[in-house]
Amino acid sequence: MIAIAETLDYDEVLEHFDPVLGLEVHVELNTNTKMFCGCANVFGGEPNTHVCPTCLGLPGALPVMNARGVESAIRIGLALNCEIAPWCRFARKNYFYPDMPKNFQTSQYDEPIAFDGYLDVALDDGEVVRVGIERAHMEEDTGKSLHVGGATGRIHGAEHSLLDYNRAGVPLIEIVTKPIEGMGHRAPEVARAYVTALRELMLALGVSDVRMDQGSMRCDANISLMPKGASEFGTRTETKNVNSLRSVERAVRYEMTRQAAVLRDGGSITQETRHFQEADGSTSAGRPKETSEDYRYFPEPDLVPIAPSREWVDELRGTLPELPWERRKRIQDEWGLTDEETRDLFNTGAADLVALTVDAGAPVAEARSWWVQYLTQQANTREIELAELPITPAQVARVIALIAEGTLTHKLAREVVQGVLAGEGDPDEVIADRGLQVVSDDSALLAAVDEALAAQPDVVEKIKGGKVQAAGAIVGAVMKATKGQADAKRVRELVLERCQ
Repeated sequence: MIAIAETLDYDEVLEHFDPVLGLEVHVELNTNTKMFCGCANVFGGEPNTHVCPTCLGLPGALPVMNARGVESAIRIGLALNCEIAPWCRFARKNYFYPDMPKNFQTSQYDEPIAFDGYLDVALDDGEVVRVGIERAHMEEDTGKSLHVGGATGRIHGAEHSLLDYNRAGVPLIEIVTKPIEGMGHRAPEVARAYVTALRELMLALGVSDVRMDQGSMRCDANISLMPKGASEFGTRTETKNVNSLRSVERAVRYEMTRQAAVLRDGGSITQETRHFQEADGSTSAGRPKETSEDYRYFPEPDLVPIAPSREWVDELRGTLPELPWERRKRIQDEWGLTDEETRDLFNTGAADLVALTVDAGAPVAEARSWWVQYLTQQANTREIELAELPITPAQVARVIALIAEGTLTHKLAREVVQGVLAGEGDPDEVIADRGLQVVSDDSALLAAVDEALAAQPDVVEKIKGGKVQAAGAIVGAVMKATKGQADAKRVRELVLERCQ
């Protein structure tokens, strides 16, 4: 029996091997109904309530193609610079899983709707890598299995399993890359950057919510290693259903170190599926990986072929939005942002909200500061997405305008925003109800200044002696007395006038 280390040091991996990646990303489309029936395409719900004879595979039930799903597939293919097939058809992919009620999956095999494309992917340091797209094909999703009684939630050790077919038949696009070679130590980073770019693209197209935490976007990461100088690919493994961007990078990195340890110690790689373990970033063996011949594909007899006209394809090409990376570059140039500021803007999901706030009349710098900093903190505290905060860009723009005109200080502005977030109304209503307007009447300010000066005669003497920085103590006292509603700049002016 050969003793094999669990993993090899990452740098040592790269001394002896070249990684090769192949990424298969499944994207659930946000059509109203499933791909081949009229059941609602919604996440969750009571188990087995969004089902019908067609998606349950009952005898005699026939599928009907979802036109919106085909349209979305073509738009995705065009955005990925793919060729769109003038004629293609569905096939039956035959295998038995409990969560496939028909015992086959309606998919596409040798005739995908989109093929031979590419996606340019920017890495963290700005380097751009072109990832080739082998195909983007249509298919249907499976149901879900819930394994009960085990320690891990997986089938091993479970006492029994429950099946929920609500997801069976949900329209999917599977996007398959060509082999990604020559990335060396950056292979895990490239994998993460590619899935990130793909996710941004799907959001821009509006074809999916790509909620990886809910399974509407999932990545299967194929990894193999070639000894340095070799020309043939090694045996690959497929880490299934990785459901976060960070996990894609971790899964690729771990599998590289695991395979390298096996090969260095004289073992061989088993072609198999593997499961990613979020807790420690490792992978574990699943099942032996089938080849395409094992699935016994044959054309789906119950669905007619698809033959999108050139006119329709050109029409859909005209609906493509500005691509995310083009928009990022345009916004960075127009707003004069640094690379770091641009990254923060998009990483927080604030770009659209800032743009709308600017459209409502706010300066870019102030709008970006509110959304990227303070409001992002509020969203994180509430554990919700930034766009889900109960405040609109127009309301944020109004708060910024009130600061500019001197009605609010920055401290008061935060109180106003808290009031809006609490459902107390628009900014002006919160100001009125809470009495938050800045005290700008000189007579009222002078009374507070005189009281503070009388309470701190030693500070007055310092100011009169030329130590004007000592005025800060008086300004602080006035701000406290007015509950932060005084104009600090005007208070300082009045303090210095009084101490002349």
